[in-house]
Amino acid sequence: MTDRQHSNIEDFHNYVLVTGANGGLGYAICCRMIDEFILTRPSSHSLRLIITTRDKTKSHDTVAKLKDHIFRTRKHHKVHEKSPLVPKIYLQSEQVDLCQLRSVQVLIQRLLRSLPKLDTVILNAGHGGFSGVDWPLVIWSILTNFHHALTYPTFKLGGVGDLTAPQVSDISSTEARSTQLGQVFCSNVFGHYLLVHGIVSLLSNSPATSGRIIWISSLEAYDSAFSIDDLQGLSSPSAYESSKRLTDILALSSRLPSTQPWVNGFLPPPSDHQPPKQYVAHPGICATNILPIHWILVYVMTAAFYVARWTGSPWHTVTSYKGACAPVWLALASQEELDAIEENGGVGKWGSAIDWQGEERAMRTEVQGWGVGGEVGDNVDLPKNSRPREAEDLNEDGKARFALIGRRCWQSMEKLRVDWEEILKEEDD
Repeated sequence: MTDRQHSNIEDFHNYVLVTGANGGLGYAICCRMIDEFILTRPSSHSLRLIITTRDKTKSHDTVAKLKDHIFRTRKHHKVHEKSPLVPKIYLQSEQVDLCQLRSVQVLIQRLLRSLPKLDTVILNAGHGGFSGVDWPLVIWSILTNFHHALTYPTFKLGGVGDLTAPQVSDISSTEARSTQLGQVFCSNVFGHYLLVHGIVSLLSNSPATSGRIIWISSLEAYDSAFSIDDLQGLSSPSAYESSKRLTDILALSSRLPSTQPWVNGFLPPPSDHQPPKQYVAHPGICATNILPIHWILVYVMTAAFYVARWTGSPWHTVTSYKGACAPVWLALASQEELDAIEENGGVGKWGSAIDWQGEERAMRTEVQGWGVGGEVGDNVDLPKNSRPREAEDLNEDGKARFALIGRRCWQSMEKLRVDWEEILKEEDD
């Protein structure tokens, strides 16, 4: 078989990795991807869905639920399991603790041994680090600005200085803190960062897409929550929001000329085709269990989200399945379609949007300092209630500041990666 024939065959087999797939948005991404793949792909195609959870019990339960979902989807569309007219779905489960770098390294080696390529990696797993909510502020915010309060909340209470367990074992107690990382930062950003760097050769083997890296962000990626001098958010009560702002910055600035010396270290470009591309998406506002509140209040919160949707909010997807719209679209769209959109409208952040009737779609999202497509004066009419109250149109100063912060973030992340890889290598030696 020639290399070209082998490449054509591999084009028909899609390999997608989803982290944090045992519940919430991650599980919904898997379900929605299965549904859309079955309904839109010819019988000659197949999907291998590689899911990660933190332990074998969660992996076993998740695979069982996804198999049941596949069965129900085929039954709903009256498609027999062995029918030659539908694409095949395969499930592969892996375990990883993104807060433990050794665990990330073990997963990297397993993937390198077991997979020929990866077409898409969806970096969904994460940790909120929330301890509760400021109830007086909740009531005041909702009464004074209902939509803004439920779309861009500032009443969540987060821990300050929460750390992972020590990353190396042979240390004294006085050295323990120096071998720890910010828990939210490591779970949401740095663990994924090391994972992607380690499997870049698999992404580079994708002939159809050159590999896609889809970072999962949030509408709560506030510029005010992030400081370049506190990259891990250890001094901030908004470590979650800080990590999501960092996610936006890394993904959106990854193709700027000023960041390329460090981006090329993170994703060494292959010699024969384009390197993997980074995208960023968010699920809108979903009713998940990320906040530690009483189950009765979860129902109240969900009801409020529906009211927000019915009264004009484009972001209250409410269910995780509808929130999975944008990430799954980014994963399954043709490379030609994505490239054409970016050529006309620039690189942007994609969100799962919805109308009052519950029809979801992928929609551009404004990012402070970047705008909609990274260009001053980009003429995109955003729906009412889709912008934060304090949003300002992008100007040259804001764009320059974003590029500068992007350069510094990439520089800092690459230094951190190299330092930690050296620390772990020294312990092995």
